[in-house]
Amino acid sequence: MKQVVLITGGTMGIGLALAEAFLARGDDVAVCGRSTEALESFSRAHPDALAVQADVTSGEARDAMLDAVTERFGRLDILVNNAGTFVERNFASDADPTQDLEQEVALNLTAPIQLTAAALKRWPSMAAIVFVTSGFALVSPLRAPSYGAVKGGLHGFAEGLRWQLASRGTHVLELLPPAVDTAMNSDYAGKKMPPAEVAKVTLKALERRQPMALPGATRLLPLLLRIAPNFTKRMVAAI
Repeated sequence: MKQVVLITGGTMGIGLALAEAFLARGDDVAVCGRSTEALESFSRAHPDALAVQADVTSGEARDAMLDAVTERFGRLDILVNNAGTFVERNFASDADPTQDLEQEVALNLTAPIQLTAAALKRWPSMAAIVFVTSGFALVSPLRAPSYGAVKGGLHGFAEGLRWQLASRGTHVLELLPPAVDTAMNSDYAGKKMPPAEVAKVTLKALERRQPMALPGATRLLPLLLRIAPNFTKRMVAAI
């Protein structure tokens, strides 16, 4: 059955891979982003999809985006909260480790919660809501503790929301990708997973109604945290 999917930050990286995966299975897809150039490139490649310029940290922009989805498709079945940013902060050495902290928290944590609330108000019985967090939601990274904090917060929100929406039949899925081959990880020298592989694992988790999608290296992370928590935390935090 064709579904209507909205993906925030859907013009590049994991968001783009997810958009293309949903389109490939025949779904109607809407994406949002802030870059006009990226949105135009997406529209040229995928003329049947809807591309909306929106800053998801703005309430007006979120409402306008949902209005655009309504006007084009009439409904929303799956919301994918993907937009985010990774900011390294060293509270032991940086002159101002909290610079632009409000923007980081707004984009990574507050905006997806607010967008989810707005979408549920319009469509109380959506099929699924997806939150893209990170393996760092379970183990905060040494180089970016605020990123671990906001992703950990989103992990907690997804967990609680899953219980609240269970009676409606809405599937709440948390995607915890490892290091992925995207612009955000361009300076990372370690092994990186292709975004298309992350999307493949995510769609399979949606089909199976799993609570978590754990691609690549994150697949064993929950188990390792149970059987060897201290070793696992030291290993993951240093990535």
